Amino acid sequence: MMKLTDPADTIEAVERLQYMDGKIPDLLSIEVLADALHRDGAYDLVLRSTHADEPGLVGYLEHPEHQALLAWLRPRLARRAVIDAVS
Repeated sequence: MMKLTDPADTIEAVERLQYMDGKIPDLLSIEVLADALHRDGAYDLVLRSTHADEPGLVGYLEHPEHQALLAWLRPRLARRAVIDAVS
């Protein structure tokens, strides 16, 4: 989950996150949801990505496409919450 410093960046963030689909071999699927109601305490985005295993997750995290996304996204994040689940 991500809270942006400026919610106006939400649409571009969604587009940039979805752009990774099909570009990173270790990214098996990606789902990006944007908050619609903008209630107090709500986050702006949710990202759910799936990977075959822990090495696949690491490969995704280290991939140049993901690193380029982070270079754009990190300065815009107010806060985030992450869960890394591996089956």
